[in-house]
Amino acid sequence: MTTIETDLVDYEDATDRYDPVLGIEVHVELGTATKMFDGAPNIFAADPNTAITPVSLGLPGTLPVVNEKAVEYAIRIGLALNCEIAESCRFARKQYFYPDLTKNFQTSQYDEPIAHDGWVDVELEDGEIVRVEIERAHMEEDAGKSTHVGGSGRIQGATHSLVDYNRAGVPLVEIVTRPIPGVGKRAPEVAAAYVRTLRDIFRSLDVSEARMERGNVRADVNVSLRESAEAPLGTRTETKNVNSFRSIDRTVRYEISRQAGILDAGQHVVQETRHFHEEDGHTSAGRVKSDAEDYRYFPEPDLVPVAPSREWVEQLRATLPELPAARRRRLREEWGFSDLEMRDVVNAGALDVIEATVESGTSAQSARKWWMGELARTASEQGVELDELAATPAQIAELQGLIDEKKINDKIARQVLGKVLEGSGDPSAIVESEGLAVVSDDSVLTGAVDQAIADNPDVVAKIQGGKVQAIGALIGPIMKATRGQADAGRVREIIMEKLGVQG
Repeated sequence: MTTIETDLVDYEDATDRYDPVLGIEVHVELGTATKMFDGAPNIFAADPNTAITPVSLGLPGTLPVVNEKAVEYAIRIGLALNCEIAESCRFARKQYFYPDLTKNFQTSQYDEPIAHDGWVDVELEDGEIVRVEIERAHMEEDAGKSTHVGGSGRIQGATHSLVDYNRAGVPLVEIVTRPIPGVGKRAPEVAAAYVRTLRDIFRSLDVSEARMERGNVRADVNVSLRESAEAPLGTRTETKNVNSFRSIDRTVRYEISRQAGILDAGQHVVQETRHFHEEDGHTSAGRVKSDAEDYRYFPEPDLVPVAPSREWVEQLRATLPELPAARRRRLREEWGFSDLEMRDVVNAGALDVIEATVESGTSAQSARKWWMGELARTASEQGVELDELAATPAQIAELQGLIDEKKINDKIARQVLGKVLEGSGDPSAIVESEGLAVVSDDSVLTGAVDQAIADNPDVVAKIQGGKVQAIGALIGPIMKATRGQADAGRVREIIMEKLGVQG
């Protein structure tokens, strides 16, 4: 059956008339020192075909050995996703030919995964919780990487292809959801939030760097439409290897609009794999989707079953860290943030740096002020993440401490921060070396006040006439005369004493 391409239906219209159902398969590369079945190093960006052994290449006579640390990481992931951990599981050979798979099969798990029947709660931006049921989480190895040279970089139109086998054998865990119904118009948001939730869990477990831009986390996004929530599931498509949250959102939107157009035309959606195109957000047909029987799975004869003891599983359960959702709830309560404030912090990627700043000795609200304000703007301008800025949480806590001790004011603090970001040192050292401390010496301030009073008789008359708020017109020149370093509170007190007025 060939793919039918029709005009896209407006997304709002499509979700008004059809019920979308999602299914998501997430692959995470485990951060082990070596590969899944051999001693080749598991490293990123090595020279092509240097991080390999005969086992990586599947050469005749080679035998695999299971990586115990990868099994441990897989169990930790399963436990974090509320899965049952199998008492015994085994590997299987998934048969298919592709140039980056030298053995002509992938060592994976089929009917006996290491973890199964779990769930994870996904929090959307407005606080709504969607429970996603996990069918299975299984171990497998990655394939190599093909690079298509010439044309658009895809196999179509390429002049030739190169294969790098460094990634072949890298340990993976694949997490497969059950169908996710009832998401309606929020399907794109749910899909992206689910993968973000998993990414955060992987990082908290320290089982992977989980950097999507490196392909550490990749999502295969399944989308289908049906006429109503009571109707049978529709035919799904699977868009492969989507590796950013924005792209996941766009993939779901496009597929819903595309499939609605096919159904409106009286045609049938083809069950197939598809490719996402970052440049304009559309998907294109790959191959007709194979069913499990097409892969001719059979038990891997060179590997014995994996049978984690219940004692080991419980030991691993006891070492699980506080998971991201629980941590966010705890910190929100400790910090006194509103739900909206906390969501903004999380969405900005500021949770870790704010927590570290609080631990360095400042208040949560002060830490939030800096990281969500001046520092967020700087990070945006530089195109980096907050934790990649030159300013550390300890330096921000020190900067706020100088304000709290009235050694500098907010205006000076921003100047100091700029110098910190330039790499000029810690805030206290910058204040001292640059002579930026607030001037609170009455003998200095009194002279500046006397001059301002003499220069602004009309303002003085207003103040003495009862318009005390006009004092601001005197404070401005005084701050200018002291390069913004005058203690504004003390300046106000001196002016009122000089003019004989009360606030």
